[in-house]
Amino acid sequence: MPTTRLGPGTGSEESLDRPEDTLDRPEDPLDGLTDGAAADTPAGPFALVPVRPDRDLDRIVRWMNDPAVAAFWELAGAPDTTEAHLRTQLDGDGRSVPFLGVLNGVPMSYWEIYRADLDPVARCYPARPQDTGVHLLIGGAHDRGRGLGTTLLRATADLVLDRRPRCPRVIAEPDLRNTASVAAFLSAGFHYSQEIELPGKRAALMIRDRRHRALL
Repeated sequence: MPTTRLGPGTGSEESLDRPEDTLDRPEDPLDGLTDGAAADTPAGPFALVPVRPDRDLDRIVRWMNDPAVAAFWELAGAPDTTEAHLRTQLDGDGRSVPFLGVLNGVPMSYWEIYRADLDPVARCYPARPQDTGVHLLIGGAHDRGRGLGTTLLRATADLVLDRRPRCPRVIAEPDLRNTASVAAFLSAGFHYSQEIELPGKRAALMIRDRRHRALL
């Protein structure tokens, strides 16, 4: 269920910059989420492993060039395209971090976890301090369409809420055309909030609220 990124925190060339004096600049915007984020899931042990381009670039480039992924991520092409997208995050201040999702010891998905309240997307909805966003793509076609996205989205949202006690909500903004992605978020305990206009797409704002996590 790939989604689209925007802004300097997530590597898009199109930006809606927020005024500098409105930006909170914590030393670690994601509160150490990059250190050993793992969970047991119904599909098996799952871990978020920070991306290392020297190790992971070829794999991620292959996924980005899958037409089903490229239609929404728009990073198909030469390896330089994907590498630049990764480097923007890795060389930044930590407000957006790329991960490989490793299930049963096998890298099978790509994730971006980011501080939504510090991202330009915060201009597009009533953001709350410490809101945390998530983007996901499932790498292999054989892993799509069988419920893995829902399982891993729920696990990842729980990891964020467990590891970031100040985070009130996990949000996502899949393209409205990507009905499989929207359905997976709904099944993972997110609720549909509203349509929002982002550079290059109309998106469904999906929210998983800490207050309701035990109910959904």
